[in-house]
Amino acid sequence: MSGRRLRPAAAALAALLLTSAACTAGTDHDAREVTLAFGGDVHFEPAVARLLTSPGSAFGAAGAPLRAADLALVNLETPITGRGEPQAKRYVFRAPTKGAEELSAAGIDAVSLANNHSMDFGRTGLADTIAAVGAVRVGAFGAGRDVDEAFRPWRAEVRGVRIAVFGFSQVDDLAADWAAGPGRAGIALAADTDRAVRAVAAARADSDLVIVMPHGGTEGDPCPTRRQQEFARRMIEAGADIIVGAHAHVLQGAGRLGGGYVAYGLGNLLWYSPGLFPPFSARAGVLTLTVRDRTVVRSELTPTVRSGSGRPEVLTGWRAAMARQNFTDLRGCAGLEAVDYAARP
Repeated sequence: MSGRRLRPAAAALAALLLTSAACTAGTDHDAREVTLAFGGDVHFEPAVARLLTSPGSAFGAAGAPLRAADLALVNLETPITGRGEPQAKRYVFRAPTKGAEELSAAGIDAVSLANNHSMDFGRTGLADTIAAVGAVRVGAFGAGRDVDEAFRPWRAEVRGVRIAVFGFSQVDDLAADWAAGPGRAGIALAADTDRAVRAVAAARADSDLVIVMPHGGTEGDPCPTRRQQEFARRMIEAGADIIVGAHAHVLQGAGRLGGGYVAYGLGNLLWYSPGLFPPFSARAGVLTLTVRDRTVVRSELTPTVRSGSGRPEVLTGWRAAMARQNFTDLRGCAGLEAVDYAARP
């Protein structure tokens, strides 16, 4: 059952029924095991916008692991708006409301707006984006009407597991203008690390699982920067359990860091161009994590490659095996340790 279907009132009833069933079977331990699916950068620029013919079609087969998870999260790298003024920057994106419908139909529960494109059409565009995804019951985090809201986690409860999700941008372009402030809408910046640490620590106190989705790194570089690594370390020390990043437009390494799990980047899941940083920017994937008692006990990458139409193609057979091995090998330059899943209870 997807977390997207477990909305407030229904969630409480579903959690009660699931807990009762688990207790009857004597498997309360299993009732607190949840699956999380993460995708990388998503937007709906011209090539992709042509795929918005019917809800759920743009993601193609890549939507299956998103819908199958209890909770699915991606980085939405575009405003969804028809208003606002374009910002003075090289790449300016926007999407129609069909983009929000596509996110919902693909099984995505919430999106990070803490990135360098969510305000491409200013604060008007940001407000429209939050309203557009909210209208189709998709959550948003990493941005808000003021700094308190931007640093506030999006929350969900799945099978009795209380989950808090944060988004923080590490991209410096226009950061000063786009930063949320007292009484000023904007995005949550990782540069305000002390505030981020306090927010994560507060969520640790009243949540079973804390997830952080940073947006940073060097575009085209499969190895995370020292800045990415240091921020990940600070977040785990503050109480984060899982960190999944974006922005480099290529896959970056994943593995264990201290007591947490880190995946520094998942590439471009739904993107207009395969040639941004050839050949690697065409490669991406959906990362599915099975979590029990704050610990990742299983991980699986559903590898994808951008097709000629822009729709992600899910790799199979030897191509999938090779893609997964390449993803595993990226752990080396990321300074992460292998997770010994066999040793998990």
